[in-house]
Amino acid sequence: MLKAVFMSQGYNRELIDSVFEQDSLNVISKYAEIYPELIDSDNLEEHKEYLKDVEVAFATWGMPMLSEEEISQYFPKLKAVFYAAGSVQYFARPFLKKGIVVVSAWAANAIPVAEYTLAQILLANKGFFQNAPRAKKDYFSAREYSRSFPGNYTVKIGILGAGMIGTKVIELLKPFNVQVLVYDPFLSDERAEELGVKKATLKEIFSQCQTISNHIANLPATVGMLNKEHFSCMLPNATFINTGRGAQVVEEDLIAALKEVPTRTAVLDVTDPEPPEPESEFYRMENVILTSHIAGSMGKEIERMGCYIAEEFERYVKGEKLKYSVTLKMLETMA
Repeated sequence: MLKAVFMSQGYNRELIDSVFEQDSLNVISKYAEIYPELIDSDNLEEHKEYLKDVEVAFATWGMPMLSEEEISQYFPKLKAVFYAAGSVQYFARPFLKKGIVVVSAWAANAIPVAEYTLAQILLANKGFFQNAPRAKKDYFSAREYSRSFPGNYTVKIGILGAGMIGTKVIELLKPFNVQVLVYDPFLSDERAEELGVKKATLKEIFSQCQTISNHIANLPATVGMLNKEHFSCMLPNATFINTGRGAQVVEEDLIAALKEVPTRTAVLDVTDPEPPEPESEFYRMENVILTSHIAGSMGKEIERMGCYIAEEFERYVKGEKLKYSVTLKMLETMA
């Protein structure tokens, strides 16, 4: 049997048990001997004798960050890391540089984000976010105002980023008779045709689409890329949805555009910083909907990530092709 450990910075046993529920553990236990102690960067020396023979490691949010030197010192036989969560950007490179397989449950985490985004898009196109507060003040005025929104028939929707989540949103939109415009420099013409979408520039999307949803990868090159040039040309009653990362948005430019045309709306599940500073105008603007980063896996949804990882681990043990392994090249463009 393979020797395995679960890793969690801060020894968060409750989180580990929530993600890796019994069915997932049963699959893993068929092929691996699981060490009873959680491993983090503070107890490596204490458990060094066992760790020297460990071949696979499992983790979720809170995976410890280790250097190449620490990996060599404490995990000389490590072959694979199975991460039951989304982005591996913050910890994966030292492992990958050592030739260790890194697997992520990003596909599992993409599902609730895409489902959440679909719901917000459909509501936004009906004017829900503007109508709800107005209806409490003047029902008939709110009803009349709602006629300025197009609904969800043949409307243009902009998707920024056609990675795992953006692609899932596009797929979920297929049953609806809508036009989807996509900004993604890495999207080929052939792939766009497969998805049934039209490639477009950021300017085209912001000036033409009723709803714009951000799913651009969170990379140094994308920081601040959504700014005044884009927000200032939004349609008068358009909605900007952000379930990606707040750092991509120049928030003062978004605020200015929302103030300039108060019938525009922003639905923000992420900000930068997160949460917004206490003095942020987001808290005081009626046309800003703030949520506390709830689009990703939560509640029972997090069990899906453990299930994906258990299935991927079984493929790994059987020598089958992995579906969700990550490479250094992929980290250049993925979230």
